[in-house]
Parts: sequence; structure tokens; C-alpha cells
Amino acid sequence: MSPVVRMIGVCKHFGKGEALVRAVDSLDFEVSEGEAVMVTGPSGCGKSTLLQLMGGLDLPTAGEVWVGGRRIDRTSERARARLRREHVGFVFQDFHLMDELTALENVELPALLAGTSTGRARRRASALLEEMGLADRGHHRPAQLSGGQKQRVAIARAVVNRPTVLLADEPTGNLDSVATTEVLRLFDTLRANGQTLVVVTHDQRTAATAERIVSLRDGAIVEDHILAPSTVNAADLLSGEALT
Repeated sequence: MSPVVRMIGVCKHFGKGEALVRAVDSLDFEVSEGEAVMVTGPSGCGKSTLLQLMGGLDLPTAGEVWVGGRRIDRTSERARARLRREHVGFVFQDFHLMDELTALENVELPALLAGTSTGRARRRASALLEEMGLADRGHHRPAQLSGGQKQRVAIARAVVNRPTVLLADEPTGNLDSVATTEVLRLFDTLRANGQTLVVVTHDQRTAATAERIVSLRDGAIVEDHILAPSTVNAADLLSGEALT
């Protein structure tokens, strides 16, 4: 079986000469179907750039990027936009919800853009909000939601089209410990249901819940290891026992 995500010799450089920045440098990386991967490393090490390349939001300077068996670095922006709608879900630190839309409308929007009928998109969005524990918040706008609720809406929006891979960039970075736990529980549920996940985080508590951790430094992978089946779960974070 081909990997869901495959990156071969990928480089992303900015600037020239003495100002050259090697954000990602000769990187090889694969993610298998159903795998949950945490990508860690210090600020500026290339984590977010890696995720943007993986999701087709940016193009590499060199190398190949494959998603769902399709090479995306040589396709047009229109083709990459279509691939993102159909195969990639994104979750960001700052939520990126549309303020003028309700939670329900935010979630159903990607489905509508992908050509799903209005009724089916509404039913799918409503079911996801119920799964996220937000059935009573569907008609609230983002300004009426807490940070944790906003991120749960963002996760529902990201998976409404049943993406091949879900990419999350510091999804708990703006959340308190309780909301962080809620989000990690949702990721646990998605992973148990077979969703492929790649999560960028600098939070060691979040990374400790993974079964595979990839560490970046200066745009290169310095560690890539599979952990034993984790005994750490999101609930431990509340008790402070996760890293003891």
C-alpha cells in the first residue's frame, strides 16, 4: 500500500546568498494510512513549512510531494485547491473560522464548496457538531464561543469532507489545559476511527500522547521514532500525571 503522504528530497529555501534560509532541507518523510504523527522541534525549525508543503499550500524549491498517491508539487494551483478540498483537512492555531457564519455554517462550508448538496452538507455538519459536544452551539457565531469550542468547530470543519489526511498546526497553542484535553480527546477518537493525522506542536505534553514522534531541527529530521503503545491519554493532562 502506498503511503498517504510521501516527501522525497524536499527542500524549501527562502532568499539568496548570505540571506538564504533553508526552512526545509533535503527531507524524506512518509506517513502511512491511519497513522498519527506528532512533528516537534524548536521555533523556526521548519515545522509549519513542512505542513504547508504537505498540504499543497506552498511549493517546494526542490523534491517531490505526494498526497493520496498523487504528486502535487507539479500541479496547478487550481488542481491543488481541488485536492485540498477532497483529500486534506487543516486545523490551525488561530482557528480561522469565518466570523459572520455560525458554527454550523462554518462546518458545512467546505462540503458545499466540494459540491455536496445543501441538505447532505447540513446533516453531516450537524452530526459532527454533536460528536464534538457542540450540538447546542450550532447557531452561535465564533465570537460567542470559547477558545476550546472554536477549535472543536475548526476540527469538525476540517473533517467534514472525510479527508485522506488531517494536518494540524499547533492546534492547542492558544488553549488552556482543559481545552487542550478536549482537543486531544477528539484526536484520539479520530485516530481510533482510522483518520490519518499529522500534528505540529512544540508542546511536549501534546507530543507525549503520540505513537510516532518526528523531531525537526534546521529543516531536517533529526529523530523519527515509534513509541510503545502509549499509556498517556488526554485525561492525564488534567491531573498533571502525563509526564511523571
